[in-house]
Amino acid sequence: MNKLNIKTSELFTTDNPLLKEVFEKSTYPWEILPQIKEICQKTVEKGIPGFKEIEKGVLVGENVKIAKTATIEPPAIIGKDTELRPGAFIRGNVIIGEGCVIGNSSELKNAILLNHVQVPHYNYVGDSILGDYAHMGAGSILSNLKSGGSNVVIHGDKEYVTGLRKIGGFLGEHADIGCGSVLNPGTIIGKNTNVYPLSMLRGCYPENSIVKSSTKIVDKK
Repeated sequence: MNKLNIKTSELFTTDNPLLKEVFEKSTYPWEILPQIKEICQKTVEKGIPGFKEIEKGVLVGENVKIAKTATIEPPAIIGKDTELRPGAFIRGNVIIGEGCVIGNSSELKNAILLNHVQVPHYNYVGDSILGDYAHMGAGSILSNLKSGGSNVVIHGDKEYVTGLRKIGGFLGEHADIGCGSVLNPGTIIGKNTNVYPLSMLRGCYPENSIVKSSTKIVDKK
């Protein structure tokens, strides 16, 4: 079985000066989630060279395409060459990298998307971090709240008590989530791993794998 990725450094790499320090200082990715709002607010106040504040609290890079029916609530930072398609909903405390696609009826809230991430069709991404080139198939969801409302525990090589009530998912670089899948709160998908459509997952899944179901995982050949 391939390596089980849990730590921030095992899932993500970034040279983005806005995020580099906080990623390097965190041991686990859920430690970053409570800091997203402050990062957004301070960055908006300071500004970023080459970015425009298109409305109060919303910084946008060069060549960003925003459909007329997209909604952006501040604070939000959107990297260059990113596209927000009709009906996209940015619900505040969101940092989006370069070359991303936020599609029809996709909703983001308190989340970080690194570069070239695609959430193009009917996706929900709350309290989550998606690595470079991560992709979510149509209708796939990163659920961020347990039905009982208790704090999220990460189920990996051991039980990680987070102390956080809301945690969505963490998708390593090049992770690909199949259409119609639901990742329960605190699910982690390793780098270069593919998840079959209509999967319902909970826990942590290794890098360089194919997840056919929660109990059937094979190495990529």
